[in-house]
Amino acid sequence: MPDSNTDHRSPDVFHQLQEAREKYNFPFVPRETGYVTSVSSGIATVSGLPGVGFEELLKFSENIFGIAYNIDETEIGVILLGADAALNVGAEVERTHRVMDIPVGDSLMGRVINPLGEPEDGGAPIVSQQRLPIERTATAIMDRAPVAVPLQTGIKVIDALIPIGRGQRELILGDRQIGKTAIAVDAIINQGDKNVLCVYCAIGQRASSVAKVIANLKEKGAMAYTVVVVTEGNDPPGLKYIAPYAATSIAEYFMEQGRDVLIVYDDLTHHARAYRELSLLLRRPPGREAFPGDIFYIHSRLLERSTHLSDKLGGGSLTALPIIETEAQNISAYIPTNLISITDGQIYLSPKLFELGILPAVDVGKSVSRVGGKAQLPGYRSVTGNLKLAYAQFEELENYARFGTRLDEHTRKAIGHGKRIRNWLIQHQLHAFSVAEQIVVLLALTEECFDTIPIAVFQEAEAALLDACTALPADALKRLFSDQPLSEADKDAILTLAKHALSPFEKAAMEGETIEKEGSGESDNDTLKPATVS
Repeated sequence: MPDSNTDHRSPDVFHQLQEAREKYNFPFVPRETGYVTSVSSGIATVSGLPGVGFEELLKFSENIFGIAYNIDETEIGVILLGADAALNVGAEVERTHRVMDIPVGDSLMGRVINPLGEPEDGGAPIVSQQRLPIERTATAIMDRAPVAVPLQTGIKVIDALIPIGRGQRELILGDRQIGKTAIAVDAIINQGDKNVLCVYCAIGQRASSVAKVIANLKEKGAMAYTVVVVTEGNDPPGLKYIAPYAATSIAEYFMEQGRDVLIVYDDLTHHARAYRELSLLLRRPPGREAFPGDIFYIHSRLLERSTHLSDKLGGGSLTALPIIETEAQNISAYIPTNLISITDGQIYLSPKLFELGILPAVDVGKSVSRVGGKAQLPGYRSVTGNLKLAYAQFEELENYARFGTRLDEHTRKAIGHGKRIRNWLIQHQLHAFSVAEQIVVLLALTEECFDTIPIAVFQEAEAALLDACTALPADALKRLFSDQPLSEADKDAILTLAKHALSPFEKAAMEGETIEKEGSGESDNDTLKPATVS
């Protein structure tokens, strides 16, 4: 016998089911699909997808993505972001209705990722609450602030002669295997106590080179504040092309949070070559050196995103150190000249200096910072003085002296002073110098305290002076970082300390000269006597 309660509930249940059925709508969502008509190395041609937009992300089978780049009347040229070997003609292509983006956030710190946001360090998948498009409009001119705060690299020749400011774009160029990456890595390592986040973007580098950079960063504890975006030489050209844009979006996220960020592009030569390869495969008309006509634009829209934001936008900054490779010291080639005109200065590395063992091999004469002394601390600027001019004069006089010409005392003194400047600029890799150490030695150098010390013991004398820096009062060290130039009292205190630290080397030099004169039968009172004829 049926339960009376069940009979009472049945009409309500059927009524609810009827209402739910009437309210339910079967949504017909249009899904726009196309198919692959041809596949080449790094690109694919797609037919269909009449509503696709420029640079829209497309999804292929096997979880491969691509970017719609050539939109013609009947077909679409797509830059592939994965291995083309897995694609076949006739494979289905689907629109995603979004552009290429990258995860951003604090979870990326210390990670090694590819331009798609996938981990390359064997760690857990990247978890992020926000994604940003890799292509973003550069900050408007009125929303930018002047570059006035220094970015200390810890490299003496750069901080003293070619200063870099936060928000500046400084190009590093030179022939291959000459130390370009070493300068960038040293600059990243020196930001450990400067509250500057770093992004290192490796574009088409050898896996061994990238592994070495990551090992150096880990050894110095720099990975704690660094994100590494990696593409290797055997990766598809599409990944190499989007790598610097993806890395810049990651850096821009932190800049918009009011942070100071340093980004290194290593290097844009491979980026330009990857774009040339894609353009020629997409049948874009070639121009000079087979590069397409918009090669300048792809780099300018990338580097224009580096800036110093105004206070109303948080005051963050993005400093760019793009690296470019020259061939046979030809800095007037197409890509180097393009980037020189885009950036705010360049650091040129000379093979001649590299062969002489003068490292870092920075050619001061061909290097320039268009921000200049405005990107230096006032205390630092007050002691550099005419250091660059004195060094340039020394190089000219040294070339002149090679002809064997007899030199006057003033010229010999200028050459001796210049040699000591050059010795001071020599620096080992992964050995950064603090601002205080640089200022103390620079002041002693410009005041000619080192001129009486033999060059053979210059490094030892410099080390002794750096050890003596610890005796400076804490308030004096604090004034080195103030917004005021060094006072005469501070200079006198530093010079007194320097003379005391260098005096043993001066005495040793004088004793060595006396012994040499005694051994040769000469003395300071010796005078020339007329010869006698027997």
